[in-house]
Amino acid sequence: MTQSVSIPRTFASFTETWSPHLVASVNDQHVKIAKIDGAFIWHAHPNSDELFYVFSGKLTLEIESQDPVVLEQGDIWVVPKGVRHRPVAENAHIMMVEQAGTINTGDEQTSELTRDVIDVRDNV
Repeated sequence: MTQSVSIPRTFASFTETWSPHLVASVNDQHVKIAKIDGAFIWHAHPNSDELFYVFSGKLTLEIESQDPVVLEQGDIWVVPKGVRHRPVAENAHIMMVEQAGTINTGDEQTSELTRDVIDVRDNV
């Protein structure tokens, strides 16, 4: 990355939901942002924890065999690797940090919601 990335400008540059945009990488971790709304699919990331940070909106992380975790603006939470979860959002803008190469649908790679990461590090 040769220049800084503006998170507000990046969010303003797209409208699609559940489409991760790569804004930075550090060591072997990718920092991604996305707009999300509605329910995602149940999935797990067997090799990576997944950090969620909420910029705006509301995100409920349904966790298999546990109480859901509700995140609102400014909240952060980490889903441990291997834990099945389902994000359910109300018009949320989020940041995720996870191991490079992690697929957004985790172990459910044939889902219609599986998306390639859009690398915006030198484009915005």
